[in-house]
Amino acid sequence: MTDRTMPPAAAVDRRRFLTGVAGVAGAAALAQLPVDRAAATPRPAGGDYPFTLGVASGDPTATGVVLWTRLAPKPFEPGGGLPDRPVPVHWQVARDERFRHVVRDGTAWASPQLAHSVHVEVDGLKPDGEWFYRFRYRHDVSATGRTRTAPSASAAGGTLAYAFASCQSWDSGYYPSYRHMAGEDLDLVLHLGDYVYEGGIPADGGYRRTSTPDVLRAAPRDVTRWRMQYALYKSDPDLQAAHARFPWMVTWDDHEVQNDYANSTSQYEGEIGALRAAAYQAWYEHQPVRVPARPGPGGPRIYRRLRWGRLAQLDLVDGRQYRSVPPCGWGEADACAEAYDPAVTMLGAEQERWLYAGLAASAARWNILGSNVMLARLDHDGPAGERLWHDAWDGFPAARNRLTEAWVRHQVSNPVVVTGDWHSTFVNDILRDFDDPSSPVVASEIVGTSISTNGDGDVYGPYYGPMIKYNPHIRFFDGDRRGYVRCRVTRAELRADLRMVSTVSRPDAPESTYASFVVPDGRPGARPV
Repeated sequence: MTDRTMPPAAAVDRRRFLTGVAGVAGAAALAQLPVDRAAATPRPAGGDYPFTLGVASGDPTATGVVLWTRLAPKPFEPGGGLPDRPVPVHWQVARDERFRHVVRDGTAWASPQLAHSVHVEVDGLKPDGEWFYRFRYRHDVSATGRTRTAPSASAAGGTLAYAFASCQSWDSGYYPSYRHMAGEDLDLVLHLGDYVYEGGIPADGGYRRTSTPDVLRAAPRDVTRWRMQYALYKSDPDLQAAHARFPWMVTWDDHEVQNDYANSTSQYEGEIGALRAAAYQAWYEHQPVRVPARPGPGGPRIYRRLRWGRLAQLDLVDGRQYRSVPPCGWGEADACAEAYDPAVTMLGAEQERWLYAGLAASAARWNILGSNVMLARLDHDGPAGERLWHDAWDGFPAARNRLTEAWVRHQVSNPVVVTGDWHSTFVNDILRDFDDPSSPVVASEIVGTSISTNGDGDVYGPYYGPMIKYNPHIRFFDGDRRGYVRCRVTRAELRADLRMVSTVSRPDAPESTYASFVVPDGRPGARPV
């Protein structure tokens, strides 16, 4: 999302806290790994500790999960400080955090072609279980990560507890939300985009007021520099802790490549295929995702589906790689007839077919869609309703109508959309057709604010606040707080708690629940608690 109302640098300088780019902690022999769930990494024995970027797991199924790490003893050097050859990395999965009962283990090869990252797709685990994992390279041992498998396909009850987050500009502030999130009792974390930002990093670390390596000054343009950008973000100890504590499902938005890009086109540069390819390569190397997400001749496929027994189906979509260039203009622009052309797409024809077929076949009580940009309409200019933000689904109304019609046509049970991007919080009713204000509510949407982007500035409240009264389907709006959304799904309801921190100027900022909403089973539309 364009930060067109971002305050000037001087405005965000009002709080200065000196800290170092996150350090890493010490290693032990594999059999003597210390138990500390909260620690991002154990203490290193020397200056060449390889697990500086932590560990992560992701994309769980009922019988397996992806385990991730990357060997990078010198993450801000080309090659990360590793030799230009594949090296073996040992991994273990156990039922207990002291690894007395190891159930799976093996060796993976970390290759320089993938920045010495490791993606282990473990299978053969029992459903609905808690598991612990770790890696060893030579004599160094990683942190202990905790993960879990989904319930079996036939499991009818239970709960799904998850958090969703987005938009974590490193130099806009610390990540106190991840520190709090790591203390939650969750099954899963969804990251809905803008995991990194595409700009160069100031020498003083921006809002963090921390010195950063000179190599980070220029914006990423090739895969080597993109790897360093991810390394900077992943060096944050609170982000590492949240990754180590829960399995994640991750999609991307625009800032993983370039602001507001569509497919391989940028409003600033035109065709950006080479830039996008380098950025996608680094994204894959730094996320706990499965093989289809690896860039190749057909491009990476990152849209995917999680089934949580018969309680919930979660579809995570890719709203960037296949979208049309917005026909009415980039960003804020007037609506136009061209956006209703059936050929104009947000998801691409193949992804749409996959999504609608999955919705038609779903037997889940709750059907959750993870979207990188807002689905609901936001009229900017009062009763006329002609001024819209075309980087969101408002720029693709025909595609939005195809989605809402699929929900109706297939009688999809309890559709709920969770969304990132806007650096603000919205709770929205989704109408069957936003061009007809009298059309029925068919789904609910919760848009989460940013983890850090926009810092502590009052940015979107003053700008979007006056517009909300012209959008009666928007039930709640807050434009200026940072945080994440915690959700708990049962057969009876989906509850969403808006978890906000007081500031991102320090990593230990306090957190509170700013508001809570419930979507009852069988009744679309969120109600305040």
